[in-house]
Amino acid sequence: MNLRAIRHELGITAELTELAKVRHWVRTVLRGLPANVVSTAVMVVDELTSNALRHGRAPYHVRLLTGAAKLRIEVDDGGGEPARRRTPSDQGGRGLLLVERCAAAWGQLRRPSGKTLWAELATDDPAGAHG
Repeated sequence: MNLRAIRHELGITAELTELAKVRHWVRTVLRGLPANVVSTAVMVVDELTSNALRHGRAPYHVRLLTGAAKLRIEVDDGGGEPARRRTPSDQGGRGLLLVERCAAAWGQLRRPSGKTLWAELATDDPAGAHG
């Protein structure tokens, strides 16, 4: 499959029910990639999006930037507070640890209108070393 620098974007509302819509959208956009890449991407997008919905504020956008050997996932929100890893507990705190474990790289960018959390996944990894 030829994926070179294609940008896909989805705007979502603040409802947690949007997570199912986002997961379906990711599976549709990434159809044709290896199953392990798609499942890891769905998991990472779900974690970054749920983090934005729980701790950020509108507007929210999810982007997938597909390239020859990697997939970049970006989730924007209008909140000014940086995302931070928390100590895992019964109430959560595992999301960014999971993203860190699954992604080849991840981080966040502060913008005047909020922040963008991003993660990059290898798409040419048939052994599934990142998931």
